Amino acid sequence: MNFGRGSLFGAVSAVTLIIGSFSSANAADNTDARLRNAIAGEHRSAAKVARDAYRNPYETLKFFGLKEDMTVLEIYAQGAWYSEIIAPVVAGTGKFVGALPDPTVSERSKNSFDRYLAAFDENRDLYGDAEAAGIGAEATQPIEPGTADLVLTFRNIHNWMSAGTVEQMYEIMYNSAKPGGYLGVVEHRGNPMIKQDPKARSGYVNEGYAIKLAEDAGWQLVAVSDVNDNPMDDKDYEGRVWRLPQTLRYFGREGFPELTGADRQKSLAIGESDRFTHLFVKPVE
Repeated sequence: MNFGRGSLFGAVSAVTLIIGSFSSANAADNTDARLRNAIAGEHRSAAKVARDAYRNPYETLKFFGLKEDMTVLEIYAQGAWYSEIIAPVVAGTGKFVGALPDPTVSERSKNSFDRYLAAFDENRDLYGDAEAAGIGAEATQPIEPGTADLVLTFRNIHNWMSAGTVEQMYEIMYNSAKPGGYLGVVEHRGNPMIKQDPKARSGYVNEGYAIKLAEDAGWQLVAVSDVNDNPMDDKDYEGRVWRLPQTLRYFGREGFPELTGADRQKSLAIGESDRFTHLFVKPVE
């Protein structure tokens, strides 16, 4: 865990107090055990478990301050990789809402939404009253405004930049959080020596650029963590981030061909992308 990255992430005096408050819960708190059990749960597929080595769910969610009694909103939760871990942690003691692209805008979105919700409905003993909500241009309140203790999004900023909706998405997240609530962000870290493409066509987002997006929306940076860093990532902008696992395709080439031969072996050796991990707080006015 790294609380400061040069002048860009100047030390925040309240970091120790804020992070410390997460771990000062009373003895009845079962978050740690529930989180470990959810990660080890048989409900997770072998393919998803295999990605734990790159995504570090235990360390990441501990850094974000997840607690069993929180109201948690995950933004763009399709695929349910993190939802399958978080929802069981808060089942029966808190609340989980997974927000997916508005199911009314396309058949593809509807099918994705229905599959996501069906997984909850098929195992309510595990997921409790976990919910799904639409989010988009016409669906701007995935949860009652001002009620989320923790808002999370994983590797989605580049998608919003590509769609031209990144400012709107940050506004939705800010409005969803209660004063004093938190925002946890993970994203593919770009090369700071390369000017940020506002459409993020490479899939990479410069860390300072992402921090400014959050701060412009009203969030205050609390801490950064190195838990999802991967110094092996060579930041091949021409090959784009999807050349790495799990996609292993060249999205910058016609037909999105799969990597083969030496290129594939190189990407497998690198592993998943280098990612920044940020924690923000919504100020108490």
